[in-house]
This record gives sequence, structure tokens and C-alpha cells, in this order.
Amino acid sequence: MPQPVHAQQAPPEPASPPTAPPRPTAALAVTSAATAVALMTYTAPMITLADTAASLHTGLSAQAWLLNGTPLGLAALLLVAGSLADDYGRRRAFVLGTALLAVTTALGALATSTLLFTLARIAQGAASAAILAASLGLLVHAFPSPAGRVKATGVWGAFVSGGIALGPVLAGAVTDLADWRWAYGVLALATAAVAAFAPRALTESRSPRGGRPDLPGALTLGLALVALLAALTLGRDGWLRAPIGVLLVAAAALLVAFVLLERRTRTPMIDLSLLRRPLFLASTAGAFFTGLAVVALFSYVPTLVQHTMGVTAMGTAGLFVLWSGTSFVVALQVRRLAGRVSPRHQLAVGFALHALAVATMLGAAGSGDWRRLLPGLVVSGIGSGLLNAALPLLAVESVPAGRAAMGSGANNTSRYIGSAAGVALMIAVSTSTGTSTHALAGGTNTALIVSGVLALVAAGVLLALRGRRHSS
Repeated sequence: MPQPVHAQQAPPEPASPPTAPPRPTAALAVTSAATAVALMTYTAPMITLADTAASLHTGLSAQAWLLNGTPLGLAALLLVAGSLADDYGRRRAFVLGTALLAVTTALGALATSTLLFTLARIAQGAASAAILAASLGLLVHAFPSPAGRVKATGVWGAFVSGGIALGPVLAGAVTDLADWRWAYGVLALATAAVAAFAPRALTESRSPRGGRPDLPGALTLGLALVALLAALTLGRDGWLRAPIGVLLVAAAALLVAFVLLERRTRTPMIDLSLLRRPLFLASTAGAFFTGLAVVALFSYVPTLVQHTMGVTAMGTAGLFVLWSGTSFVVALQVRRLAGRVSPRHQLAVGFALHALAVATMLGAAGSGDWRRLLPGLVVSGIGSGLLNAALPLLAVESVPAGRAAMGSGANNTSRYIGSAAGVALMIAVSTSTGTSTHALAGGTNTALIVSGVLALVAAGVLLALRGRRHSS
């Protein structure tokens, strides 16, 4: 049985060799650049989907897999990658992840069928999982002071927004000039450049716990998340089908098995007693609702905008940039709130602003005037900036110091599970009355209302999760 968290003192991280001290600025630059490229790879298909589907002869029902391959790989391996990075080396995991992302993105550009492209996207997600999980662990090592950590996680969170913003724009611009495959080629080259520079910029850090790696836990959790996300993706074509039920039952059974395994191993992938920490619950809930209410809405709204308002693909990308670009700027400035507003309260305010934003966008789809979206995109961008700055800080502050990469993995796993569930929910409610332009306009309003309600629920949950911060 694992000991309570407060009794589990993570071994101190090995001191870096005198000749290789941490290089904070270089570490922040490299991890932020890799994170931005990973998110650009994640969002690129939002603009290239039509061209990709036409080139690969992908049927309408199978197009969801072109989008969901990367989230599937991310959610399945984020927690696993974070746990292994803490135990065996965060720089090692990060460098391996960037190299694999370069290779798998190039393979996506060369794919000749829907199956091969989907497999490449899943592999991209797995590689991105190593990058996202190891990045925060590397930053905690490079910025040991609380003030430095606030600054570093704020910048890193801003580049999450920056990557989301630039992905569709880059993909759309390259596709207009050449072919959708070249967009993935450019991203592969950018990732390869980061991979080449990373070994010299980063200092290795780890927090070995002793004992065997939790491979049964990793396998069980990975399969459970794959089954859950596969069910959410397939469910978009109808929920009352046998394969959906089988996948959901399998996911539930595997999660139960994972909990039982974690209770019995000496070195669990995630110490379940963390669930008694209000700060860890706030981190996990904040990430889940960010995916469910915010990321999911802005993953699907671009499609609805094009169908209901006649906005071009690049015009939609421009609107998307207004939202994510505002988020980028705000996340960079949030460090000024350090010591005055806690990350938990920043999250609550961020969700409240998103709820306000979607209220201003109600009716815009039916009006045909895209300018009615602008105030809401800006307000939601401000809220998203608060979310993206607070979540990485909360992810590392809510776990023992030696388990920062695991904390990042748990946080981001919750975000991408929420995103997958949220996109399925947005599609279900927006198409519930039909797929004509008029019906989709009404469905868009319904999706906005659902997103706003979920954001208000999230704000209430976070405000209720009070508790003294445990020492790490």
C-alpha cells in the first residue's frame, strides 16, 4: 500500500555536474518552442481537413479520426510519459519526444491512406506527450525559486496559446501556396531544429524512486484511455451502438484495474492519495473543464462558423488567432498577479470570463455577421490566458517537488480527455435539430450555452476546493 503523500518525501534531485549547471533562459526557450510546435501540429488539421480528406479519399464518418489521432496519443501517454520522465530523465524524455515528433510529422506528410495518416497522428500525440510532460519538469529544475517558476510557467503557458494560434494559420498559408502535405513538412523541419538544439540547452534532471517501473499500471491506464477516447470519437455517428458500449465498459473495467494496481505497487505511476489534496483536485478539475468547456468549443466552432456564416477557411483561422492571440498576450502578463491572486482563483475568473464571452456570441451564427463574434473572442481569449498561465503552475505546485513531470502529465491528460468528451458533446448538441444552415445556427447557440454553463460549473467547483497547500 502506498504511504500518504505527506509521508512520502521524494528523494532530492541529483545535483547537476559543476560543468553543466541549469541554463534557465535556454531551457525556457527550448521547452516553449517545442511546446508551441507540438500544439501547432495538434491544430493544423482544423484548416487542412478538407484537402487532407479529399487527397486520402476519407469518408465523412472517418474524418473525425484525422482530427482525433493526436488527442488519442496525447491522452493515452501523457501520464505515463511524465512518470517515466521523473524516474529516468526529463531531458532524455524531452529529446526523444521532439525527435519522434519530427519523424512522425514527416510520416504524416507522406501518408497515402486514411489509416496511415491516422496512425501518424496517433504517434504525433505520443511524441507530444513526452514533450508536454517533460517540459514542466525541466522548468521546475531550471527555475527553483517560486518567483522564477511563476514567470517560467506563465511563458510556457503563453506558448501553448501561441502554438494553438499559429497552427491553423501556418497550415492554411502553406496549403494555399502548395499542398497540405507541405504544411506537415514545414512543421517536421521546425521540430527537428528544436530536437537538434535541445541536448545542448537542457540539463538532465530526475527524481528516481527506486523499484521497478509501473509497467502494468502504464499499460492498463493507456488501454483504458484509448478505449474511452475511441468510444467518444465513434459515438459522434450514434451512441446507441454495440461497439460504443463495449468500449465504454472496457474503459471502466480497465480504470478499476488501474486503481487496484496502483494501490499494490511500491512505485505507482500516480499516488492515489494525491486525490485527497485540494490543490491537486483543483489542478485536475481545472484542466478537465478547460478541455470540456473551452478547448472543445473552439475546436468545433470554426467548422460551424464556416457552415453558418460563409467565412472562408483562412478567415476562420484569423478569427481563431484573435482568440488564441489574446490568450497568448494575457498569459505572458499573468505573472504580475503572483502573490496577489492564487492560481485557483485565476482559473475561476478565467472560466467566468469564458461564460460571459459565449453569452455575447449568442445569435451571431444566425445573423451572418462575423463581426458579432469579435467581443466574445477577445473576452474568452483573456479568460483562456488566465487558464493557460495558471494550469501549468498549479500542475507542478500540487504534487511533490520530485514528481513535476508526472503532475504535468496528469494535468494535461485531464485536459485532453475533457477536450475529446467536449467535442463529442458539442457535435451532439449542435446537430441535434439537423444539419441545414438554419438548424446549425440554432445548434451553435445551444453549443455556446452548454459551454457557458460548464464554465460556470467549473468556476464554482474551483472556488469550493479550498485547502491548505501541502508542502512538497
